[in-house]
Amino acid sequence: MRIKGLLAALLLSLSLGLSSGVLAQQVAPINVNTADAELLAELPGIGPSRAEAIIEERDTNGEFTSAEELERVSGIGPATVDGIRDQVAF
Repeated sequence: MRIKGLLAALLLSLSLGLSSGVLAQQVAPINVNTADAELLAELPGIGPSRAEAIIEERDTNGEFTSAEELERVSGIGPATVDGIRDQVAF
């Protein structure tokens, strides 16, 4: 009985480890300098209006070179930047 439990736990661990690796491979960072509003809106804490504001800011004042520069956009602060840092590229 104890071996069955250990085996089940091992299989569950392997299954979760493999599925999270597969998910990580399928999600590429979004380039904020080339993405359209629809794609930008998929980022956590962004949404449609902030996505449009990102595009307006980059068109008006030039491309972003770091996650911190996203704070140039009204409504995007340090907490939002920290939440999307690993999901954006420049």
